[in-house]
Amino acid sequence: MSQAEAYDLIIVGGGPAGLTAGIYAMRAALKTVLIEKGPAGGQIVLSDEVENWPGTERIGGTELAMNMANHADSYGLEVRNQEVVAIEPGLDIHTVRLDSGESITAHAVILSTGGSPRQLNIPGENEFYGKGVSYCAVCDGFFFRGKTVMVIGGGDSAVEESLYLAKLAKRVYIAHRRDALRASRILQQRAMNDCNIEILWNSVPVEIHAAPEGPVDRVTLKDTRSGETREMPVDGVFIFIGFQPNNAVVPAGIKLNAQGYVITDAKCETDIPGIFAVGDLREKYARQIVTAAADGAVAALASAHFVETKKATAADTCELPVQ
Repeated sequence: MSQAEAYDLIIVGGGPAGLTAGIYAMRAALKTVLIEKGPAGGQIVLSDEVENWPGTERIGGTELAMNMANHADSYGLEVRNQEVVAIEPGLDIHTVRLDSGESITAHAVILSTGGSPRQLNIPGENEFYGKGVSYCAVCDGFFFRGKTVMVIGGGDSAVEESLYLAKLAKRVYIAHRRDALRASRILQQRAMNDCNIEILWNSVPVEIHAAPEGPVDRVTLKDTRSGETREMPVDGVFIFIGFQPNNAVVPAGIKLNAQGYVITDAKCETDIPGIFAVGDLREKYARQIVTAAADGAVAALASAHFVETKKATAADTCELPVQ
């Protein structure tokens, strides 16, 4: 694709930030393509219910994702179900390489690759993934109907998923390394009031066990104060200890913080002009659906200004009289 045929904007990732960027980009009349290797919506499709999306008291995560995707589609946003393997910045144009071997170019790129569940990195976690170890209650909770499960973590995601599992499981343990949860007050109150949930304070898992060739049957917990260990019989372990940014395709030359999140300015622009980072990939205070959508809107508006300024400058240069 020559520079004349280049897109104005390529959006990498189709979560709330990427889809919102697509909506705003199309409204700004930018020639845009969104590339997403998985289903539209990103992490929100794994949420049973969303209760903090402004204007909607309660909505299923999958439904909200589809609403966003349909909204973007109504503007004619081009979407490709492919995987980006590399991004090569250029002085005048940026190149995005796909797993098919194809390369496409654009004046601006918005990185909306999100994050992935953070792992405990303890014995048994990888070995028994899919055999009792899970990172998604909505996906796998059904298989633990009437059983005993343990949720690892103390933030919003951990408590939200525990409340969901409490509707299905016989017993839900929340193992948290501290003596107080980090989740919002309303979620804490719901968990405390749920008779199916018991919180194991100052407890960290050190190993996940399973019967010979069988599913998970117990977890070894360590007391963070005394150092003593004990075994808890459970049928499943759900891990919600945060996310890590999917920064594998972030080009060299873009600054990352110590945790691997992309550092941007207020416009979500990186150190490389015309390349923006949004959503869970970006360093920021709060990681919520609404803040991801806000990032997408800001980055798309900034991209439109960047592209329009670039094209206007090129046009002015071409109109200079020949001396």
